[in-house]
Amino acid sequence: RRGPGGGGRPMDDENLTFETSAGVEVVGSFDAMGIREDLLRGIYGYGFEKPSAIQQRAVIPIITGRDVIAQAQSGTGKTSMISLSVCQVIETNVHEVQALILSPTRELATQTERVMQAVGNFMSVSVHACVGGKSIGEDIRKLESGVHVVSGTPGRVCDMIKRRTLRTRAIKLLVLDEADEMLSRGFKDQIYDVYRYLPPELQVRL
Repeated sequence: RRGPGGGGRPMDDENLTFETSAGVEVVGSFDAMGIREDLLRGIYGYGFEKPSAIQQRAVIPIITGRDVIAQAQSGTGKTSMISLSVCQVIETNVHEVQALILSPTRELATQTERVMQAVGNFMSVSVHACVGGKSIGEDIRKLESGVHVVSGTPGRVCDMIKRRTLRTRAIKLLVLDEADEMLSRGFKDQIYDVYRYLPPELQVRL
């Protein structure tokens, strides 16, 4: 069975302690989360059987539109939590970027792209990793062809927005993955630059 973080073995939830805000419900199965049928097929097809502890607590608040801060160690299912939550809120008939995921490294942004493509396999979700070190021309072609989700690093995403290649008017969810690491790496100004271009009624997940 695949580990819920997109790689490695899942951590033993039994040994973890969780603090949650008032009103956060623990939901023990994917079926009970109200997730769309085509996404459920992708989740089970990817090898997930049961949500990890962080998924049991964070998926419902995210897909119901709440701003969420979810902190957990590596290997607890954060990447797949982001992927399935984002896929749930995407309208695939709208061919514009609706969710933006910022990560501190190219590797993490690319891993998120891969996991999202896998769990969103049956719903035709279009995801693109917008990271430094790749061809700008490729980014421009992909973005202009229409994608639903961009997973990227702050510098390249900011560049694509300023070039008006990444259009932000339909973005409804911003995810800052490993936000503390992004700040410690000096991405604060770039994140703020990106945020300034996003719609005011934005949902944010850290």
